[in-house]
Amino acid sequence: MSCDVKKLLKIVFSGLLPLIIEAIDDGPAIGLRARAPDQPSPCPVCATPSVKVHAYHQRTLSDTPVNGKNVHVTVRIRRLVCSTRGCPRQTFREQLPGVLARYQRRTPRLATQIGAVAQELAGRASARLLKALSVRISKNTALRALMRLPLPQYPVPRVLGVDDFALRKGRRYATVLTDAVTNARIEVLPDRTADTLEAWLRDRPGIEVVVRDGFAAYAEAVRRALPDAVQVADRWHLWHNLSETVRKDIASHSTCWAKAGPPRQKLDRQESTLERWHHIHDLLDQGVGLMECARRLNLSLNTIKRYARIGEPDRLRQAPQYRASLVDPCRDYLRKRKEEDPAVPVQRLFGEISRLGYEGSLNLLYKYINQGRLDSDREAVSPKAFSALLLAHPNRLTPEESQTLAELLCVRVKWDTRG
Repeated sequence: MSCDVKKLLKIVFSGLLPLIIEAIDDGPAIGLRARAPDQPSPCPVCATPSVKVHAYHQRTLSDTPVNGKNVHVTVRIRRLVCSTRGCPRQTFREQLPGVLARYQRRTPRLATQIGAVAQELAGRASARLLKALSVRISKNTALRALMRLPLPQYPVPRVLGVDDFALRKGRRYATVLTDAVTNARIEVLPDRTADTLEAWLRDRPGIEVVVRDGFAAYAEAVRRALPDAVQVADRWHLWHNLSETVRKDIASHSTCWAKAGPPRQKLDRQESTLERWHHIHDLLDQGVGLMECARRLNLSLNTIKRYARIGEPDRLRQAPQYRASLVDPCRDYLRKRKEEDPAVPVQRLFGEISRLGYEGSLNLLYKYINQGRLDSDREAVSPKAFSALLLAHPNRLTPEESQTLAELLCVRVKWDTRG
């Protein structure tokens, strides 16, 4: 073998340099036959070097692909005899750090590459990408390779981000700690209790700002462990809280903009809700406490608190929201018939649209007409959809959305002028 070929092999199989390559088989997959060098190897228990061979074994490893072909390495390794009297390991297999790892069928550099891809793409996506790179593994194998990677050690950040996530939604939650400046993950705590977070913060002084959500346990933990730290809300929660406030405010003034859609339904539940709000706030205005209000009105304390936080009864109102109906394709025909003959019976309309292809029931037609859905040109916009249009950047709205927003704002301006 010439010097150039040897140099090329050292470049291609640089991760296998501690081995002595004896043969190379080129086929659908590249096969290497190698052996461990004849040098002393330390005992894993007492660290005494030994060269006395007890037996020989073969191990088959996978290495990083070359030219789109898989690389399989068959290595002959030695089982050595420990020369230390009384050592519990009388014999042991030699290990080559960086090439051979115990119980592994991949070289460390291939396992590192798989873990790096899985770290960026997780399970299924990493398996698809590695398949294109001639490494065929399952998503579970990719995740196991990711878990074997050593965790990086990050310095204590000046600005710490604290948030929770669900391990099992509704039952088990954990806490993720990040560097709010670099977005690097610092630590994952097993739960979201104040004591766990407090213990972690006390061991890591130097945090000046804590970015968190509105969870009271996190606030209490930061107050106890870092009394001088500044607690702020992150951008997502700020925008989320703003969106919720806008949505509630829009819903409270739905008597205005909902006129662009069908008229409001007068439900008994709405009347009882308004009556309950007045009862609670009348007692609060008289100086009655929350617990006493709950006792007098036979309501839970959380219900009293929820009503107490609502400053105006109009914020309890909601705009009508309707789903798509089987009557919608016949709306234009029904409106035309109503304009021609306002007193036309519903039974006759039902027979006429049934001949046109209507497949719904008579009760559905009665409900559709009684809700006033024939009097508008479009369905009512929900408070959530209206707030999304109002908070969106104007350049990101479609022409139809811009027109809808302009009509809704026009209705609001007219109502404000009238008021």
